[in-house]
Amino acid sequence: QEAADMLNVSRPFLIKLLEKGDIPFTMVGRHRRVRAEDLFAYMTERDQARSNALSELAGLDAEGARLGMELWTGLPIMAGV
Repeated sequence: QEAADMLNVSRPFLIKLLEKGDIPFTMVGRHRRVRAEDLFAYMTERDQARSNALSELAGLDAEGARLGMELWTGLPIMAGV
């Protein structure tokens, strides 16, 4: 439960991540154990993927706005201006 709370996800979703192999774990009896190091590594990778996706979307949005302006005015818009 602590790992799910740290990731801000539900326990069932965390278990799916574990079973998919996204986060390494060990079984102790019927309990899954996740090393803090592995959890932090997953969080870092997830955050980096989110950041990359947001940057890509921002770039697409900027390009779409630039293309829209060119279509609206009929004039080419120079990059960086």
